Amino acid sequence: MAGVTDRPFRQLCRDLGAGMAVSEMVGSTSLIRGSAKTLRRANHEGESAPRSVQIVGYDPEMMAEAARINEAMGAEIIDINMGCPAKKVCNMSSGSALLRDEPLVAAILAATVNAVKIPVTLKIRTGWSTEMRNGPNVAKIAEDCGIQALSVHGRTRSCFFKGEAEYATIALIKQAVNIPVIANGDITTPEKAKFVLEQTGADAIMIGRAAQGRPWIFREIDYYLEHGTYAPEPTLDEISAILTRHIENLYTFYDEYIGVHMARKHVSWYSKGQPNAGKFRELFNSLDSAELQRKAIKDFFDELKHGSTANCN
Repeated sequence: MAGVTDRPFRQLCRDLGAGMAVSEMVGSTSLIRGSAKTLRRANHEGESAPRSVQIVGYDPEMMAEAARINEAMGAEIIDINMGCPAKKVCNMSSGSALLRDEPLVAAILAATVNAVKIPVTLKIRTGWSTEMRNGPNVAKIAEDCGIQALSVHGRTRSCFFKGEAEYATIALIKQAVNIPVIANGDITTPEKAKFVLEQTGADAIMIGRAAQGRPWIFREIDYYLEHGTYAPEPTLDEISAILTRHIENLYTFYDEYIGVHMARKHVSWYSKGQPNAGKFRELFNSLDSAELQRKAIKDFFDELKHGSTANCN
């Protein structure tokens, strides 16, 4: 979710029912060097508590220092990423590549936990490959090192995002430790959220890609788990208001030039499934100012309201 879960998106998801939202992945090396882009990723000014910043790296001391920096900047939770499958991350022996080296996992976790006074959590996959589903072992190491909670994506690194998430290993991980376990992977509907909680025994679930263009999925899941029925679908007016607020916050958080470019992918997700969405996206992606983007969104939703009663699915 790098490039997606910036502060504007996290704030929106929290307001729409998410219990917690973790920052974009922050590289320990670039943070220590003071990279402006990385510091912006770790920016949680005005964000609702608890504020969790995710760090990634391969060197125990650098990870510890990155944790200390984030704690000094006001982070309330440090989340360590050992789940990212991206080649550029794994080629640096970071992310899910660390699952191949359990002693190094222990060294990184211990160094980071001992470096800060705030809780440290961990994100992993079920293993490096289908032949090496060592998630339960890594979970035990994490608990022994003082990790306070564990998020597990239901695929190995070799699976990337292909095929269906497997929840059996998450269930084994939950049984292996006493710390909270958060299940992740292919949770796209309220029914699936309930199914995953029941199948894994997990204490919570984590939503990633399913929130792109549908940040109200969190309140839908909350409602379904509490009432057993569906919450009303958002109206076109509400979707338009949510989208408008989102892009306005992007313009403010970045600047107009970057915000305009960041808005394009979000608008593409929000408009998915609507009539004439393809034509709208083609137009929107050609616009180079906030003013033109605002007008295009207004015109698009006005046309939907007058030409279709469909909600955004």
